[in-house]
Amino acid sequence: MSTKPTSFRYVLAAIPMLALSLAVPFVNRVEPRVLGLPFLLAWIAFWVLVTPLFVWGIGRIERRW
Repeated sequence: MSTKPTSFRYVLAAIPMLALSLAVPFVNRVEPRVLGLPFLLAWIAFWVLVTPLFVWGIGRIERRW
């Protein structure tokens, strides 16, 4: 396997982790509300729901699925 898919796999794995850990101080606010939720809670819920798509993408890159 070439090095490009491997490095891209690490980038895909890092994006949700960074969004849920390092970006929280920047999105820590109540307004605007998204679907009635404070923005920080909507941010966390969004990334929890989207993370399986990143894992699926990593699996497609590895061609194991």
